[in-house]
Amino acid sequence: MKVESGATVTLHFSLALCDGSIVDSNFAGKPATFILGDGNLPSAFEHSLLGLGPGDEIERTIPARSAFGAVNPANLHRFPLANFSSLLQDELVPLQPGSVVMFKDVGGFDRPGVIRGIGEAEVEVDFNHPLAGKEVVFRAAIVSVLAPDTRKLKLE
Repeated sequence: MKVESGATVTLHFSLALCDGSIVDSNFAGKPATFILGDGNLPSAFEHSLLGLGPGDEIERTIPARSAFGAVNPANLHRFPLANFSSLLQDELVPLQPGSVVMFKDVGGFDRPGVIRGIGEAEVEVDFNHPLAGKEVVFRAAIVSVLAPDTRKLKLE
């Protein structure tokens, strides 16, 4: 069976920056399973898996626009410093550039923001994906592929 839309794919994968630093990997652990086309992977990653079968391995450089998109300046926001007073006073986990803070969006959903800067009156927060604007190297090793609409049973 080859990877096609709707197939259940089990694989080992890694994401790295072009300088070789690993962003995420499951090669040392259990493989991940997903259905191709279910939205768990950006389409450029899924497209590079099409036609592969168990035992196949790939390594592809995915351009920023196809991976996690370009940096969107509209996702950079400034908030009054006073909104962060309790976080700034936390001695165990001090707020600093690079810190990830959870915010509630207008729908009430959690949304992570990365602190980019702390000024005298404002805090700059970046709501872009952390890999936005970065070319990434996607590596995958296919473990198994189940045809669309096939259910896998686990007997114990």
